[in-house]
Formats: sequence, C-alpha cells, structure tokens
Amino acid sequence: MAEEDAPEVELSGEQKKEIAKWFLLHSPGGEIQYVAKDVRSVLDDDGAYGEAASEAFPAYNKAQMICLDMPRGMGEVLITSFGELEENQFLDPRTAQVGIVDHVKQVCTDARPATDEELPSPYIEEFRCALDAEVLKYVGEAYPKGVCSVYSTKGKDVEGPGSDFELAVVIQAARNSPQNFCTGSWRSVWNIEFKDDIQILELRGKMQVGAHYFEEGNVQLDTKHECKDSTIFQSPEDCAISIASIIRHHETEYLGSLEYCCDAMNAGSTEKASSYSHPFPLA
Repeated sequence: MAEEDAPEVELSGEQKKEIAKWFLLHSPGGEIQYVAKDVRSVLDDDGAYGEAASEAFPAYNKAQMICLDMPRGMGEVLITSFGELEENQFLDPRTAQVGIVDHVKQVCTDARPATDEELPSPYIEEFRCALDAEVLKYVGEAYPKGVCSVYSTKGKDVEGPGSDFELAVVIQAARNSPQNFCTGSWRSVWNIEFKDDIQILELRGKMQVGAHYFEEGNVQLDTKHECKDSTIFQSPEDCAISIASIIRHHETEYLGSLEYCCDAMNAGSTEKASSYSHPFPLA
C-alpha cells in the first residue's frame, strides 16, 4: 500500500519572513530588485514580505556598498557602515552632505549638510582630504565607473600631532548588465591606522569580487582576499601618495591573479584564452 502524501503544512508569517529575507540577502550584486519581485510574487503575503524587505535591504545595501545619487546634483553617497549616522542617513565625507536613503527603493530621497559633530577635526580632515584626492585619482584610472570614499573611523576629534587615529578607504565598482545575463562587482576596504607614537601607518585590506552569469545556466563567483602592509608616518600629502601606491600595488596583484585563473580556465575550454575580458581592467 502506497504511503499517503504528507499533509501540507502552512508556514507561519515569521517563517515566510525569514525565507524571504534569506533570498533577498543572498541576491547577487545588483540583482536584489529582480529577486524581490519574484519573492513577493511567490510569497503572496505583503505583510511578511514588507517585514523581510525592511530588514534585508539595509543589510544588503551596506554589504554591496551601493552608490546612490543625491538630489539637486549634490553628488553621490556610498552606503556603507563607515558613513552610517542613523538607519537611513549616510555621510558623504567629500561633499560634507548627509544622504537620506530609502533602502527598499534604493534611492536617496533628500540630503542635508553634515553638522560639525559629524565631521572630523581640521587636523584629521587634512589627512582625509589628501588621501581622498589620491584614491579618487587611482580609482578613476583603474576602474570604469568606480566610486570611492575615505572615512574617519577613529579619533576624528584629534586636534593635532600626538594621538593615534584611523581612516578607512572604500572602493566600489559594478558592471550590471542583466539584459546580457551577467553582473559583476568589485569591493575593497582599506583600514589605515595612523600610529603617531611609532610614526608608522598600518594598512589592512580586504578585497571582494562577485560575478554572476546566468545565460542558459547559473554560474557565480564570490572570492575574497585580505592583506596587510605598512609605511612611515609623513605629511598628509606624502601619506596619501604612499597609501594610494600600496593600494594600487595590492589590488593590481590580486586582479592579475584572478585574470590568470580565468585565462587558464578559458584555455581549457573551446574558446581561446585571449577572448576573456576582465570586468574591471586596470589602466
């Protein structure tokens, strides 16, 4: 006698929310809106979906470090934990503006000037601004449509020499082409400790590359690399040049290793290795 089919179990609202949240958080870079549309349709529960979206989108946006245009031509703001002032307010250090963000719609709805308390001291800003200029130059040369920002993460109120402080460099570049069934992103974060007592800068870098190709299949790449380096404590301009040079060196080296692996895989296929085009070519 065949076993009877097990009775269907109705999921609770909380279970539906957690399932929807999982799918949203694990969306490939640049694809969460497409995933959200399908999840909402399948879930058929606007209440559970709304709760899932309100929790998942902020975490996803910060993890992907998405870049949004601020209104009235005020510039762009990166959505990162370094610039987060409140749940939906993010600082752009370059323009000293705070973007008001709708996470679910992924738009910046308004902006306001940052207060003095939200900005670093003039001494720290001198280092931050010099580094921002050098990193901006590097990103413009290295990553098509790349964006970057430099944040003061510790000791932002230091008024002069004699104390340690920290800055963070964030770099993001994305190529999203869903109509061609592919998306890709580069994200890197560099934490720099300025150790005044020993006159040393210590750098910790984390690079992450994500890619998704889904024409007649579903292939994803999610790779990470971490590294450390150091240089001497100098003037703001000299520190900026040294830091940018270190970042360029490590990121070029890592991208080169990825290109080598992809070329090797292509060489083993029916296509020639030379047909491979890296999504983030360096100049």
